[in-house]
Amino acid sequence: MSAIEELKEKYRWIYHFQSALNLIEWDFETHMPKKAFAKRAEAIGIISSFVFQYLTSDELGKLIAQAENEAKSEEDKALVYFAKKDYEKQRKIPPKLWQKFSVETSKAQAIWEEAKEKSDFSIYADQLEKVVEIVIEIAEKIGYERNRYDALLDFFEPGMTTEKLNELIPPLKKFLTEAVNKITEKEKPTDMFRKYEFDIQKQKELSKKVLEIMGYDFGAGRIDISAHPFTTTIGPYDVRITTRYDVHDLKNSFYSTVHEGGHALYEQGIPEEYRGLPIGDGASMAIHESQSRFWENIVARSLPFWKFFKPIAEEYFEIFKEYSAEDIWRASNIVERSLIRTEADEVTYNLHIMLRFDIEEALINRKIKVKDLPRVWNEKMKEYIGIVPSNDREGVLQDVHWAHGTFGYFPSYMLGNLYSAQIYYALLNDIDFDKEIELGNFDKILNWLRKKVHRKARTKEPNKLIKEISGEELSEGYFIKYIKEKYKKVYNIKL
Repeated sequence: MSAIEELKEKYRWIYHFQSALNLIEWDFETHMPKKAFAKRAEAIGIISSFVFQYLTSDELGKLIAQAENEAKSEEDKALVYFAKKDYEKQRKIPPKLWQKFSVETSKAQAIWEEAKEKSDFSIYADQLEKVVEIVIEIAEKIGYERNRYDALLDFFEPGMTTEKLNELIPPLKKFLTEAVNKITEKEKPTDMFRKYEFDIQKQKELSKKVLEIMGYDFGAGRIDISAHPFTTTIGPYDVRITTRYDVHDLKNSFYSTVHEGGHALYEQGIPEEYRGLPIGDGASMAIHESQSRFWENIVARSLPFWKFFKPIAEEYFEIFKEYSAEDIWRASNIVERSLIRTEADEVTYNLHIMLRFDIEEALINRKIKVKDLPRVWNEKMKEYIGIVPSNDREGVLQDVHWAHGTFGYFPSYMLGNLYSAQIYYALLNDIDFDKEIELGNFDKILNWLRKKVHRKARTKEPNKLIKEISGEELSEGYFIKYIKEKYKKVYNIKL
């Protein structure tokens, strides 16, 4: 057996353990009894440590070095490139530190859930401080040139730095702040999504229906409920979605489902022969987020979508018969100063991300302390959004990410919005988007994304992938253009 084939075999072998770990973690967030969290966290830590030890072993390192000389095809060259990159980074982290990270973040999630339920940050503060210190230690082990936060950013968006973010953010922040001020002066459309009570069972059926229309394969997945919606790949032909339901807010569940569906379509579109290999993932978390935001905002919040989908929605909730497609479309695109990131409209959303970036970059560089987070959060909310939370549940406790230890992840959401707009304008060169959506021809959109994004998987760095798709490097300009064009129609306003 050649070194390259042996390397693939070893990665696929360890992938079985990773699949088991993914299943355990999925259960942790969906069906596990609350009293089991401590022992489950310990099990996650042990299995995660086992996987990590092999991925940083001398044996794997030697195989990567041998395979580097054999790789001939573009796929094999990409495989070795990313395998070597991951190996060298992970090799810097001691296995015991990684196990500690896995255990403490699993504990933190359960404590976060309790703290959020009781709206009391003090319950969570000590455990979060443990997680932050472990993350700082990991960043120090990995190393960085200018900013400790860069070591964490690279986990989620390779090549991105704090410096680059600080170049992208100012013009975007200025435009969005001015846009929010102008739009919120206008009369707000009627929000039928939050005006009535919506039966939960029918919401579940509607969620399944929209996923089927998008092209999600239920033969290779399922949808469940969790406190924080997410998508996870358990293994080949097993990509799972979770969402949440509120009898008083149909918009929350519907768009959370579509959002996670975008992630799932990406995962289901990755070539089977890449599964289990370092190239068998999305190009980056921001590219992944571009797919969820594309389906949630650019597709499902468009007027052509509601012209097509309104009769379907009426089958589940007759109240939609009282409104036109234009009414529902405008309600889907209400812009308002809101407290919760996951419920934010696409104009204010990036402002929510910017404040999180500010906070976690400062936290990782020890400019602020964990105990100060509720105060700092409220100050940043006032600065960026113009409102202040009245409690911790609506403020600093609303996101689970820090409990997971995923510092450096939040910028991916903002970058994903920028990527999605740039991909959208590239797609317009090949497809009559509005026409196909109104006719319900979602397969044409999906097939284009399959060819340009999904099937590329992780064979290219994100900056190279977006340049291949659009002919340009990532720019905030396309997102600004998209917002200007769309909200000129929604609100009859010039931005």
